[in-house]
Amino acid sequence: MRTALRPDAVLVQAVIAGALSFAHLHDLAAAAGQDGWKAWAYPISVDLLFVAAWRRLRSDGPSRLAWCWFLIALAASLGANIATAGLLDLGDVPAWLRILVAGWPALAFLGGTLLAHAPAGHAPIPAAPDLEPAPEVEREPVAAAEPDPVPEPAAVPATEEPPALPVAEPAPASPPAVPVPAALVDHARKVAADHEHRTGSRIDTDTLRARLGVPPHLADAIAAQLA
Repeated sequence: MRTALRPDAVLVQAVIAGALSFAHLHDLAAAAGQDGWKAWAYPISVDLLFVAAWRRLRSDGPSRLAWCWFLIALAASLGANIATAGLLDLGDVPAWLRILVAGWPALAFLGGTLLAHAPAGHAPIPAAPDLEPAPEVEREPVAAAEPDPVPEPAAVPATEEPPALPVAEPAPASPPAVPVPAALVDHARKVAADHEHRTGSRIDTDTLRARLGVPPHLADAIAAQLA
């Protein structure tokens, strides 16, 4: 089955505009002293720089570098179209225009190199590494100890004085708070949630310490934040 060729008005317009701009650039380069194959190379150089800048804008987004070389190529193409419209005597090209035409290859080479090898304006954000959960340590259930029988208080004679009460020892000072990284706390929450989902009970400090592989004091600090 043959595919029917349908003329595209935009494509036809682009071909016509490109051909006219190509011819104007060739005529201007030839008038500026670039004869032979060199006159044909100038419009190719301008169009390639134009396309490279436009491709950089489409692929990497707007940037000063791409816009700068896009406007330079546009000025070269538009300037050639205007110069060959009768406003400039192509038989007597001024010296400054000859200098611009002669210096264009170096300028186009610089622009093409920068567009091809300059880094993009944004860098991909690296994904956070997945933390592998530590192997779960199976613990044997501990039988609950039976409470010791409470002895009955002995009868104290009325004549005897009550024994002196022992002096209460001061409570030990609470240990200083241990700084815990936020990333470690988030990982501990995931581990605790996974343990509660599988076992149906909240994770204890010893199991949390074994799963995370951290010291006891750090495990206590994390458990305090998860409570």
